Amino acid sequence: MADANLPQNLGTFDALIRIVDRLRSPGGCPWDIEQTHESLKRTLLEECYEVLEAIDSGDPKRLSEEMGDILVQVAFHADMARRAGQFDIADVLRQVNEKLVRRHPHVFGDVRVKDAREVERNWDKLKEKEKGGRKSPVEGIPGATPSLAYAQLMQERVGRQGFEWEDVKGVLDKVAEEAGEVARAEGQEEKEKEIGDLLFAVVNLARWEGVHAEDALRRANLRFRARYLKMEELAAERGQEFKALPLEEKERLWQEAKRVVGQGEASKRHDNA
Repeated sequence: MADANLPQNLGTFDALIRIVDRLRSPGGCPWDIEQTHESLKRTLLEECYEVLEAIDSGDPKRLSEEMGDILVQVAFHADMARRAGQFDIADVLRQVNEKLVRRHPHVFGDVRVKDAREVERNWDKLKEKEKGGRKSPVEGIPGATPSLAYAQLMQERVGRQGFEWEDVKGVLDKVAEEAGEVARAEGQEEKEKEIGDLLFAVVNLARWEGVHAEDALRRANLRFRARYLKMEELAAERGQEFKALPLEEKERLWQEAKRVVGQGEASKRHDNA
């Protein structure tokens, strides 16, 4: 029997809010009812990473589904806050809408900008003003931000303050310099320090080339995983025990796997085009 309280039009934001309210009300779902802001922190983070994976997959249906899961998290946290008398979903929407309008005076006001870089600089100034006049551009970055993303965000901020290389050659030279210092490092503590400096320099190179370092490394991880699995598969098809193979044979399998997996990726991009 259909639930008389179930919203008829499920393609609305209001339907989501009503469904979450029902789930977390007496007689609803026991698991949903016992959740808290703290208990859902990991789930929210996992859902964000699943959205990133969906974007990388190039599958719009999957992306649509994963974005819906993000909205569920927003609805759950808003429902918890409403029941605690703190705020509700209308407050969330009002604040974000006001912020979007306030930080885009070149769209909703009479401010003129010449390019996207000036938009970024204006955004930083407006944000600084809203936060009570932050003293430094390196302040205010959430501590839980993944390290590569943290480094790139910090570099972007200081770069907009004029602390920047004149051209990409200086960045490349810095990467080479840091790599040399890693090679000369002695002792575990010094090696850790120098490798950290090298990673920081590589992130800066990514920024200069218009690449998000966090995304680039995540995709490199996925490529390595796919190629390694293909190596194991090829070895198994030939009756070989992969672990026991000499390094030279593993290298040949790696090159073969790169060709096979690379062709598959190119075909997938063509299909999604």
